[in-house]
Amino acid sequence: MQCYVVGGAVRDALLGLPVKDRDWVVVGSSPEDMLAQGFRPVGKDFPVFLHPQTQEEYALARTERKSGNGYTGFVCYAAPEVTLEEDLLRRDLTINAIARDEDGRLIDPHGGVQDLEARIFRHVSPAFAEDPLRILRVARFAARFADFSIAPETLALMRRMVEAGEVDHLVAERVWQEFARGLMEDTPSRMIRVLRECGALAHILPELEHLFGVPQMASHHPEIDTGEHVLMVIDYAAATHQPLAVRWACLMHDLGKADTPAGILPHHYRHEDASARRAREVSTRLKAPSECRDLAEMVAREHGVFGEAPVLRPETMVKVLERCDALRRPERFILALEATACDHHGRGGGPRPEWAPRALWLSALAAVRGIDAGAIARSCSDKARIPQAVHEARVAAVRALRLRDGAPAPDAGTPPRT
Repeated sequence: MQCYVVGGAVRDALLGLPVKDRDWVVVGSSPEDMLAQGFRPVGKDFPVFLHPQTQEEYALARTERKSGNGYTGFVCYAAPEVTLEEDLLRRDLTINAIARDEDGRLIDPHGGVQDLEARIFRHVSPAFAEDPLRILRVARFAARFADFSIAPETLALMRRMVEAGEVDHLVAERVWQEFARGLMEDTPSRMIRVLRECGALAHILPELEHLFGVPQMASHHPEIDTGEHVLMVIDYAAATHQPLAVRWACLMHDLGKADTPAGILPHHYRHEDASARRAREVSTRLKAPSECRDLAEMVAREHGVFGEAPVLRPETMVKVLERCDALRRPERFILALEATACDHHGRGGGPRPEWAPRALWLSALAAVRGIDAGAIARSCSDKARIPQAVHEARVAAVRALRLRDGAPAPDAGTPPRT
């Protein structure tokens, strides 16, 4: 029985990056041997065990044979006679097919160290094409390692996989998992660019693919192209260390612009409603967590009105706060403001001034939350009028706030945005 550290732990150590988790491959052992030594089985599709002390994962060396479509269509064979080299041959990229033995010696049969030095993603063998999930993994690695490029032969293979329909067999849960991990990297736009370059984005997330080439007003969007704008927004969200829900909302916020009639371009009047519908559809299809789905829909629907805070009537601001359930869920509303601020900053033309509406909305939220709805209810003789009385008190609080801050609210004749 010989044990080797493999994969990301070896790769990251060679790159001088922190190593979070270590995965091990075990050669010359069987499930019975592992159980006899106190290892706990956890693998469903192939033999993986947890070390009794360290709880690190130890997988028996194995080979795989393609047996069907998609990433699950494999027959695995794990036995004491399977060699380390055979196990490494089934891995995706050369940089992930490096092993280190217990004495620290590297085993690198596929030139992974050389590709690390050259900053290249290269597939290990033609077996790469048997698992479409590897396309998403390469795109995610591109988001993590921004200075790496994809070997031409690997990109060509990814394109052939897309053309063969392999990505159409991916299940929603795995697509979401890879997208979520890629969005949390430092340069998430590279994930989208790689998926576009190999043709996979049009199959996996066509709503986003359709944004590229859609023009916007240059006065507001010097980058013009809507798809490019979205990539700038998600990179700004990453640069400001936003959580996943905000990054997903940033990716979804302008999907409705692809539905704008060609005759009115580059204007996108009332695109927010279409964007909210698209965001909900995509989030549901990919089975995104509810916090990501709900925030994406809210940001898509409201980001336009959020930006108009300086000219909104107090009554309109209160309606928006109530519609967004900001009084009961202020944390989610604040995340929506963060996503909208990323939308403001994520565009061409150089640095932009601070997004002033954030402070206005936060002040309005605080004023509205300061209203004692219970006291109003107790003092109201007509119980049917309680909701309206509470609403009017909230509007009065926001109006007083605007006057106190030296920014008079628009007069009553200003039509509401909503």
